[in-house]
Amino acid sequence: MRAVFADSGYWIALLNPRDSLHHAATTLSASLGSLRLVTSEAVLVECLNDLAKRGENLRRAAVALVAELRSEPTVTIEPQSSLQFQEALSLYARRGDKAWGHTDCASFCIMGRYELSEALTFDRHFEQAGFTPLLRSPGELPA
Repeated sequence: MRAVFADSGYWIALLNPRDSLHHAATTLSASLGSLRLVTSEAVLVECLNDLAKRGENLRRAAVALVAELRSEPTVTIEPQSSLQFQEALSLYARRGDKAWGHTDCASFCIMGRYELSEALTFDRHFEQAGFTPLLRSPGELPA
């Protein structure tokens, strides 16, 4: 089964109909078929934090999403740990030439461990790190 990493921008776009990527995320989701999704607690924290300020309905939807993902057998959620934090911090320190955040660095480390090449994201940082961001068109300018 094909496996891809799911970033916070993807989850946010799926839940928020006002997000500029909502249509692209829902269309892509429908076209992908059966997948094994890998994400992380750090990504989910980003999603929860973003949707917390967008009203009670989206806040509830975010809580429901996390509960659903935790019970879904085709979804792997990498837990936050001190080791994960340190691995991401090491990459963050080595790549001072990039604007990659700590959560992105953690995501890249996780993708490497799972040997994933594709991510459900629009984030150009994934492309800079050598991964394929599935919500971006080839050659698309950064947002």
